[in-house]
Amino acid sequence: MALLPQLPSPVTLGDQAYTAIREAIVTGTLKRGEKVTERGLAESLSISATPVREALRRLEQDRLVERTGPRSVRIAQFGKEELREFTMMEDVLRALAARLAAEKSTAAQRREMSDCLDRADALRGELRDAEAGTDSERDLVLEIQGLMRHFHTIVDQASGNATLVQMLRTVDAFGSEERRDSILSEVRGEHSKVVDERYRQHRIIYEAIAAGNGERAEELMRAHSHTSNISRIATRFPS
Repeated sequence: MALLPQLPSPVTLGDQAYTAIREAIVTGTLKRGEKVTERGLAESLSISATPVREALRRLEQDRLVERTGPRSVRIAQFGKEELREFTMMEDVLRALAARLAAEKSTAAQRREMSDCLDRADALRGELRDAEAGTDSERDLVLEIQGLMRHFHTIVDQASGNATLVQMLRTVDAFGSEERRDSILSEVRGEHSKVVDERYRQHRIIYEAIAAGNGERAEELMRAHSHTSNISRIATRFPS
């Protein structure tokens, strides 16, 4: 049978609703354990309930929401052991993505990684001069964190493996709120040196990827992910 031409994939309202609700969950705008309704979400997005219903079905499959009634859901909430297992999966997946990125990344992707780190370095310089506890400091911290999140996204995409990227998007959604809270609590004080070290690890990982050293990129990324995830769990479940 002859190959058929690829059809364009239109972005539907359901797709847009899925993206918007998922991002609200990831960023913490919709809180863990919060109950929401199809109607309330539809009103917030200024659309009908039908695309919201479609989006929620997809989010149920992602395990980001749990059905509580015919037209209502609860944002998923996970216990310590379940979160620990998610982080174990993430450590392995991110390490594999880094190895594949070292083997398969394009020059354009490596430039994008480098540019992302350069922009973050510039903001780090501003952060050192920011007054502790101010809105300015918080905004800089979150902007730097956003750049680091983007760096990891580029690495994931540079792996060239669509299945791996989808799996990483799923596990990443389970911990973004904890990452934000963790970094905000640690950026000053006794944990600041740990945060600085985790930040510097991004540059070393990039250098391994740029050098095409898949084994070292994998090793570095696994250690980096593990350290970050320990901090996440400690923030969510303080002893």
